[in-house]
Amino acid sequence: MKQVLKKLTLVYYLIYIAAVLVALLGFQLHRSGVFIDSQSQAGIAISSALIILIIGSIPITLAVFNKKTKKWATDEDVSKKLTQYSKASIIRLIIIGTGFLLGILFFFLMNSQSMIFCAGIAAVGLFFCKPAEVKIISELQLEEAD
Repeated sequence: MKQVLKKLTLVYYLIYIAAVLVALLGFQLHRSGVFIDSQSQAGIAISSALIILIIGSIPITLAVFNKKTKKWATDEDVSKKLTQYSKASIIRLIIIGTGFLLGILFFFLMNSQSMIFCAGIAAVGLFFCKPAEVKIISELQLEEAD
């Protein structure tokens, strides 16, 4: 249990470290003149794609994960439950984190407020994915033997 929690916490905070690095990269690109006009066809296409990605991926990812954890909770093998939970949690964090990172990057490249709002929505989605021992025990219906 402790190893799974450590691994998930590491991935969770690595996404936020990556966000800082992406913000620095975006700032540098913006300063060096790399810019996408938010009113151009490319800018509108990027904005639309990112909005659809975030608005679609967050609820779908959370719903599928919730459905899977309910299924895993019925399994008797605790190590199997934890392994499946760990893999699925990492995938969930990566999917939602990708939207977060892209929102930050395109905020700098397009200088568009809608992109920072998208990043904010993804950050809230990530907040709901924050790993916690109590959450894992509850979702997998484990005994608090640790």
